[in-house]
Amino acid sequence: MQYRTVGDTTVSAIGLGAMPLSIEHRPDERRAIATIHAALDAGVTLIDTADSYHWHADEAGHNELLIARALARYGGDTSGVLIATKGGRGRPGDGSWTVTGAPEHLKHAAEASAKRLGLDAIGLYQLHKPDPAVPWAESVGALRELLDAGTIRAAGISNVTTTQIRQAHAILGDGLVSVQNRYSPAVRDSEPQLQLSTELGLAFLPWSPLGGISRSSLDGPSGPASAGTAYHRVAAERGVSPQQIALAWLLTRSPAVIPVPGASRPASVTDSAQAAKLKLSEAELAQLDQELSG
Repeated sequence: MQYRTVGDTTVSAIGLGAMPLSIEHRPDERRAIATIHAALDAGVTLIDTADSYHWHADEAGHNELLIARALARYGGDTSGVLIATKGGRGRPGDGSWTVTGAPEHLKHAAEASAKRLGLDAIGLYQLHKPDPAVPWAESVGALRELLDAGTIRAAGISNVTTTQIRQAHAILGDGLVSVQNRYSPAVRDSEPQLQLSTELGLAFLPWSPLGGISRSSLDGPSGPASAGTAYHRVAAERGVSPQQIALAWLLTRSPAVIPVPGASRPASVTDSAQAAKLKLSEAELAQLDQELSG
């Protein structure tokens, strides 16, 4: 396993996106916990979650509680695992997602997340999405208060513009350690945010990192996935999965990149973790860089 840093914390270069374990089409709890344990067995030490990763309206925090149970039941050492959770979104139970960036909401949400996770302080707490109804500085200011109170050890922001990154960095200083935007072989419009994160020394955690290779959990069981791309061709030559090739490609984009692919089966997360061992040649990278850009 390769390792990278989130602030002053060293984590595996490939994380686990735990959302598929709790939203629509989720596995039963036995398989969900087995998936988290498989990630730990594979050396994964970054688990990405959110209080809004649930299905029904009355089960906020489902994913956080699941992760807490999985870690408690794991036979090995979990002291080096960084749990990155998020607040500021909700799910009313009809399949939609809401956004709430009010400072008081964020502060209460962080406290509730810490309780569900069984933590004295959350290792990384991320503002899930800017709320157009709330000034950005006010939402980020809530993260500053959470840092000062010791409720969270580090802060991150998600689904943001470069301007919002700079504003948050000015408010949070070294307390800001990560940016989480959508970025994948097929969706590269967050390239400016990736480059700025690299310049500022922030970890960049691509969500839906396998776009164009595998369907996202948000797409439903019939969501589209490409076939016959350069990623598939290189994978066939290497004797590995195209998902591994896509993740290995992402790791070459910047030393700041730490992909957090979702998984709902032990085999999926075990396969994804293997991407950290792949070293792509210049010729392979040239093929991949030309594919699915846009």
